[in-house]
Amino acid sequence: MATQPVPPPSDPAVLGLIGNTPLVELTRLDAGRCRLFVKLESQNPGGSIKDRIALSMIDAAERDGRLKPGGTVVEATAGNTGLGLALVARAKDYRVLLVIPDKMSAEKVLHLKALGAEIRMTRSDVTKGHPEYYQDMAERLSSEIPGAFYVNQFGNPANPLAHERTTGPEIWKQMAHDVDAVVCGIGSGGTLTGLSRYFARVSPDSQIVLADPEGSVLAPYVETGKIGEAGSWVVEGIGEDFIPPIADLSRVARAYSIPDAESLGTARELLKNELILGGSSAGTLIAAALRYCREQSKPKRVVSFVPDTGSKYLSKMYNDFWMVDQGFLKLPQYGDLRDLVFRRYEEGAVVSVGASDPLLTAFQRMRMADVSQVPVLEGDRVVGILDESDLLLHVYQKPERFRDKVATAMIERLETLDPSASFAELLNVLNSDRVAIIVKDSRFFGLITRYDLLTFLRRSLP
Repeated sequence: MATQPVPPPSDPAVLGLIGNTPLVELTRLDAGRCRLFVKLESQNPGGSIKDRIALSMIDAAERDGRLKPGGTVVEATAGNTGLGLALVARAKDYRVLLVIPDKMSAEKVLHLKALGAEIRMTRSDVTKGHPEYYQDMAERLSSEIPGAFYVNQFGNPANPLAHERTTGPEIWKQMAHDVDAVVCGIGSGGTLTGLSRYFARVSPDSQIVLADPEGSVLAPYVETGKIGEAGSWVVEGIGEDFIPPIADLSRVARAYSIPDAESLGTARELLKNELILGGSSAGTLIAAALRYCREQSKPKRVVSFVPDTGSKYLSKMYNDFWMVDQGFLKLPQYGDLRDLVFRRYEEGAVVSVGASDPLLTAFQRMRMADVSQVPVLEGDRVVGILDESDLLLHVYQKPERFRDKVATAMIERLETLDPSASFAELLNVLNSDRVAIIVKDSRFFGLITRYDLLTFLRRSLP
């Protein structure tokens, strides 16, 4: 009996889940006279709206022969396009090489690596024309790799086509053919351009509204017609220091520049009030949509997006310590050394142990909190401090000593500082390779490390 040929492997079924994302109304945020809806692009299999363009651009490259079996997909990306490309390209057995700026969240980087993408990290503080600018680096690498396909999402016509053919029609159907405005951002420009083209055909009166991070040149360009000097912003995935070639801004009726603090605060409010976990760009889009809605004198039906999931930003915008470190959350100020304490005991932020706890418990808490020492407390009184060096000396030759009590390895002779102590006294402690223990009225308040002092000084920059 003849052996039947084995059919070539088909693409994983997960690619069929790209698109057709749900649309929900926001009912707990103040949208004025308007009804505000968001399309949950976070529900795509790669976690973002960029899955759509990744599939579109790779399919187009396969059809026209730019991408052949065994080829390498190369792209410059701030994260989500890279995740979409890694998802689609790895599903089709291509090598993936991504050039990313160093401001990308750790979750995105780990996700990319887990998908099998190769990463080249470059500087986020340089602009187009610099050899380490991420787009220029990606184009250069693609010219050096045999069989490479440089995706170039910023100039690839298959990018806006994905939204013209899928995102736009989905919104139109889900909104029962009644859309007054669509609010979106620009990374590469594909979403805005594709939606502009689609709604120009089916509903010319529907307005296109641009949501842009403050510091980007795009919103000011819409308002003035001039490209100004770019600043910096922490929101990921949207905003640019140039006008992307595929970005058609001709139908933008209104543009809003949203400060980082408002973007991140709005995203956190979205989770708190609407229970939707969105990324940083969702905060920008919804903040702009809320501004637009509140300006309207007549009721309108407005659509925006949750472009990606907030699970990629848990170490950043959903981390209170990161928010404080970046100056987006403010701690109570006392006018003394307590203002330098990053993790405050009275606010429940200090990781501590008890004298009778096992050393293994102390080590696990130090590792979880990424700290090198923990205070040993009895109630709110500090009785010792356990440093990683003291812990290491105690267990080095006998790992079973991890079961010993914290009291056996902690330092009991403590030198504390009153919050009213001077910076000179603080520096004297830190320069002696000790951590400053801040105590007021016999109550422990927190620790000050060199890092805390440096963070305080950086936040004091004008």
